Amino acid sequence: MKKFYLLIVLLLSSSVLLFGCSSDQEGSASDEGDGGNEKIELDFWVFGATNYESLAEQYQEENPNVTINVRKSELGDHHNSLFTAISSGTGAPDLTMIEVDQLDRFREAKSRFMNLYELGAGDIQDKYLDWKWQMAEDGSGDFLFGLPTDIGPKAMYYHTKVFENAGLPTEPKEVSDMISNPEEFKDAASKVLEATGKPMVDSMEMAFRANMDALKQSYFNRDGELLIENEDNKVKDAYDFAVELKEKGYVGSYEMWTPEWATALNKGEFAVEMAPAWLKGYMTENAPEAKGDWRVTQLPDQFKGNWGGSYLTIPKETKHGEEVYKFAKWLVKPENQMKSFAESGLFPSAPSVYEMEEFKQNSDEYFGGQNTAEVFAEAAQDIPAVYKGPKYVTVNNEVLTALQNVAQGADPEEEWDAAVKRIKDVLKR
Repeated sequence: MKKFYLLIVLLLSSSVLLFGCSSDQEGSASDEGDGGNEKIELDFWVFGATNYESLAEQYQEENPNVTINVRKSELGDHHNSLFTAISSGTGAPDLTMIEVDQLDRFREAKSRFMNLYELGAGDIQDKYLDWKWQMAEDGSGDFLFGLPTDIGPKAMYYHTKVFENAGLPTEPKEVSDMISNPEEFKDAASKVLEATGKPMVDSMEMAFRANMDALKQSYFNRDGELLIENEDNKVKDAYDFAVELKEKGYVGSYEMWTPEWATALNKGEFAVEMAPAWLKGYMTENAPEAKGDWRVTQLPDQFKGNWGGSYLTIPKETKHGEEVYKFAKWLVKPENQMKSFAESGLFPSAPSVYEMEEFKQNSDEYFGGQNTAEVFAEAAQDIPAVYKGPKYVTVNNEVLTALQNVAQGADPEEEWDAAVKRIKDVLKR
């Protein structure tokens, strides 16, 4: 009899365990019961200047059963908090933004995120730029980490008065025709320096990024191998290009985001900024005296790339997978990307937005009435899908440190060797 009772207890215990496992699996994959009139509360983490709070309010009005709590942080704090939550397995939001340079850092923990292909994301893939979409996939192409939000296509901002004083053309098409490759860029820099005494670009970092942001592969491959000492690797070429510009006097000492840099933008103390669409908002607010002096045109093909942008990802900790995906899909649909562009300057990753009348009629008074949106839309079409690796930011900072030291007079080759050594030491930890 005791054996009989023991058998019953074991069977009941097994049933409870199996039911618990089944419930957990269903909750982490998709929630077919979401929607309807069930009250659902979602936590949404964002960073930077977005209009996602107002869009979340609109979504709640259209879906009164859904409450969305938006938490906004600075970029660094946002990703560090998310990394801690994902690593510990507790405290992650239902939906979160991840910046493109940070994406591979979280890619290593893909088991902690929902595969958006399993929620039907393949049905909307054709609405977004191929390169932007591909960067959110894993190496096999079977797992999708996030839905595309904004992008940062780069173009060439140039100061018309500096160009005019150097005897260079000032109309956007004429400028892009004149500067169609790196050698022509250096020729223009020489004329600017000779005629005005001013540098072509603001800083070593910007000179370095001219080539870096265009590389399909930089520091790592998908196997995690460090590539910068390989003969065919292009990071050293980008470094050498920046050093060459500095040695010829074409690079200034205006570090981005400093008060001195803002003043230089205001006064036209350098000729060119090779930067993404989102810089327009900063210039408008922080360099108001330069209104009408700057224009935008295409970069040489060798310099075309992306800087910035994000994705919406769903941590597996959520209990409302389908409802979260429904909100995320709504948030980044083309019509809402147009709103995000108009209200917050988030450049759209859905190319159908580029054909919308509101987008085509865009006029930037700060840039002399030019439709700069069309310039960046054209640039967005020619960007490669790149792989950066989970340690990209850390490793890149070491190279930037080397370039800053070179700007202060240090030997370029010694600084490069020292940076490579620091990088290897960091990767051993």
